[in-house]
Amino acid sequence: MSEISPALFWVTLSLLTYMAARAFYARIRFALFHPILVTMALIIALLHVGGIDYDEYMSGGRVITFFLGPSVVALGLPLYLRLQELKRSAPAMLTAVLFASAVGIVSVVVPALMAGAPQMVVRSLAPKSVTTPIAIVVSESIGGDASLTAAVVVVTGILGAVIGPLVLRLVGVVHPVSFGLAMGAAAHGIGTARALEEGELQGAAAGLGICICGVMTAVLTPPIVGLLLG
Repeated sequence: MSEISPALFWVTLSLLTYMAARAFYARIRFALFHPILVTMALIIALLHVGGIDYDEYMSGGRVITFFLGPSVVALGLPLYLRLQELKRSAPAMLTAVLFASAVGIVSVVVPALMAGAPQMVVRSLAPKSVTTPIAIVVSESIGGDASLTAAVVVVTGILGAVIGPLVLRLVGVVHPVSFGLAMGAAAHGIGTARALEEGELQGAAAGLGICICGVMTAVLTPPIVGLLLG
């Protein structure tokens, strides 16, 4: 540890852990062994067992966090490649994502209020279904806590990537565009990565879902949260 910087150590360890988890997932293909979920569990266990402070880990974690924005932009490539196919479904997709954005906000705010959660927590949970950079900005603009929002966004993405495909197939959603759009709108970047495993068209639709859902959530969250909080 003394020969290399802590930041480099933690970045390297995180990437190697993810690569190992991804290789394991490729062999097992079991939803609960999704590489992001496994990587998170292993890193958390390491920090806990080793008594390592979270701020020390984040000296390298911030390097990974920095690439969240560019990674979302990179999702525009499959969207560009399949743009002509997606244009034919544009009206239906816009309507679906508008509804999904509103449901994503209401479905977490109402249960939180019913459970008696503090208003700060409610405001932090509201933008859970959009990618982290957008969610943090939205959360801060309505009085939420950015750290709590970021954690909830990650959990939402992982759950969506793990159980989303199963739920969609159970309810009969098998069309590539519908599948991808649902994954992107509900589980943002992690869901899009899962959609890309199904195919390029699914990934392109998921990327579009992230973009539209992000814009609509930014617009809808303040008035919906304000209305529900009275």
